[in-house]
Amino acid sequence: MKFRLPQRDFPTPTADRRPHTIHLHGHSLTDDYFWLRRRESQEVLDHLTAENAFTESMMASAEALQQEIYGEMRARMPEDDCSVPVRLDDFLYYHRTEKDKQYSIYCRRKDSEDAEEEILLDLNQIAGEGGFLRLGVYRVSPDHRYLAYSLDRDGSEQYVLRIKDLDSGSDLPEQFVNTAHSAEWVGDGETLIYTTRNAAHRPYRAFSHRLGEDPDQDLLLFEEGDERFFLSVEKTRSRRFIILRLGTHTMTELHVLDTQRLEAGFTLLAARRPNVEFSADHHGDRFLMLTNLGAADFRLMEVPLGDLRESAWREVLAERPKLVLEDLACFSRFLVLEVRRNGLRGLEIYTLDGSSERCRLQAQEPTLVSFDQPAYTVRLAGNVNFESPWLRFVFSSFVTPRSVFDYHMESGERKLLKREEVVAFNSEDFVSERLFATAQDGESVPISVVRKKDVALDGNAPLLLYGYGSYGTCIEPRFSSARLSLLDRGVIYAIAHIRGGGAFGRGWYEAGKLEHKAATFSDFEAAAELLIRDRHTCPRKLMIRGASAGGLLIGAVINRRPELFHAALAEVPFVDVLNTMLDPTIPLTVIEFDEWGNPGEDEEAFRVISSYSPYDNLKPTAYPHLLVTAGLHDPRVQYWEPAKWVAKLRSTKRDENVLLLKTDMVSGHGGASGRFDALEQEAFKYAFLLRALETDRVDVPRSASMEQGRLEGSGVSKL
Repeated sequence: MKFRLPQRDFPTPTADRRPHTIHLHGHSLTDDYFWLRRRESQEVLDHLTAENAFTESMMASAEALQQEIYGEMRARMPEDDCSVPVRLDDFLYYHRTEKDKQYSIYCRRKDSEDAEEEILLDLNQIAGEGGFLRLGVYRVSPDHRYLAYSLDRDGSEQYVLRIKDLDSGSDLPEQFVNTAHSAEWVGDGETLIYTTRNAAHRPYRAFSHRLGEDPDQDLLLFEEGDERFFLSVEKTRSRRFIILRLGTHTMTELHVLDTQRLEAGFTLLAARRPNVEFSADHHGDRFLMLTNLGAADFRLMEVPLGDLRESAWREVLAERPKLVLEDLACFSRFLVLEVRRNGLRGLEIYTLDGSSERCRLQAQEPTLVSFDQPAYTVRLAGNVNFESPWLRFVFSSFVTPRSVFDYHMESGERKLLKREEVVAFNSEDFVSERLFATAQDGESVPISVVRKKDVALDGNAPLLLYGYGSYGTCIEPRFSSARLSLLDRGVIYAIAHIRGGGAFGRGWYEAGKLEHKAATFSDFEAAAELLIRDRHTCPRKLMIRGASAGGLLIGAVINRRPELFHAALAEVPFVDVLNTMLDPTIPLTVIEFDEWGNPGEDEEAFRVISSYSPYDNLKPTAYPHLLVTAGLHDPRVQYWEPAKWVAKLRSTKRDENVLLLKTDMVSGHGGASGRFDALEQEAFKYAFLLRALETDRVDVPRSASMEQGRLEGSGVSKL
């Protein structure tokens, strides 16, 4: 069954053109849909509601399919589940879910898993019926009596911080509004350091709060005035220091607070400088620190506690070819580095000699925690015990569900503690592989691919290609039980690890940003072409997906190569790049200048962004079937970007292919917060893609009515 025509009660939505013009760098820029930015306007809300009604009508024929997929997703997951407990002092902390409940329940037991359970926070009770709820801060005090927790109730990422007395089970009277999602206890557990946001949603202040005192009298510890920097606080694994991190997308500054000498305040550890980043942890009489200062893909330094000056820093591990140092974790006798080789994450373990004045790695070659799969990801998790010889990590791949391991750093013993339960899943039915496409400039672009073994590579299989390519972020090839609903229907799934991301370190990132941004798009197109050439799929079966900056990718490539793709899913897409980057009053714009450029001040940045901004490069041609999503309270990509893009696309494109906009009126950037609501949203997107596969793309000739942007049924498949 194909997409059906909407009922007369749900005509194709249109938005009036109301020109808004600015003049810059000798150019006149006219935005016909600028008025959709008026969030509080009933007219705007009515337009979004009309788009939602149209989407619902168009998807009515897919409702049974959507419910079928949703049922499959729920049937695969154990509704009663429990995380692996983490021991902290005398307590075991964990969270669990219960049948038919949307949210996690956070608990602990004292001494052993046989002890009586104590529920610390039941998000289901807090959420009540419907709505949105997301947990931010979750920090238990050093004496285990108090819990600092924060909640976002509308997806705006404006958290309210509370403190719960775990002895009485009641919240303390004080509360802290407009907080960011970082906070740490210090001292004896009577003092909490927390962070707040400014009007631009930027975390910029750190305060110290003494339990029982008036929050209005809290001590301001630090304030960052530069609009490019975000502030956060984190405790070292030794629990002795608080590290205050100030960061942009390309620059870091670190300050440290000794919890044994609170009166001394924060001390500068590593000063900011252009394009230099730092991360640090504490060990003995030193800090160990990763930095790309003098090493593009990072090196390991030590900084003595008694002399934090840069002249006292000493190199411990030099930069190594084709290896990126991504993070570090110190234990009393071990150092663990999270590294990336050939685009894949791994772990290196070094034995530390704490007796010498200088940090010495006892083993010249580290112990490598290895994995025998072509595409996978691994990360550290739950390592709160500084003295422990056990390392906990989480492993996942396209064909291996999320698996929690404990690894003994002396003996090499590896224990599987828990593997995500997936009903009716057999990894032997699937095959994972890694391909390499050749980009326009000859660079090799990796592609992670998974499919059922019985899917023939004859060029006729449907394929969903995912991409991101910004901020140095690497999209990892991890397992998804929800994705099985596509794989079981013969859809191949692939991730293109394109430039602008972090697959191969800093150089890979910088080769796809600012004036080089076009490489992100051409890399993705090269990946699509390889998958077609190698007969994994064909243009009439090729679907693409991206979210946020990945939505920018989707918007750019369907402008550049619309004939290459059959259908596209753009989630909370950053598509109005030029207008957003020209408006520093929009939350988070200023911090983005490092990633995209400042077109208001830099004419070259203006030219580059103008060349690819999806909203500004729409053309009168045939576009793929397209589903666009938005969140009304999204602080990262404002709802009006996808709304304006769809409105302009309806009046510009020259086809009868499906174009839908679905705005979540109660959430933000990440979509629904409840686990079942999130599955419903994913099932809806899958249903759209599968229906699009059954619906041919239709190009129509130009006509006078098209020139007026009023083509009857524009955006509606008539097949």
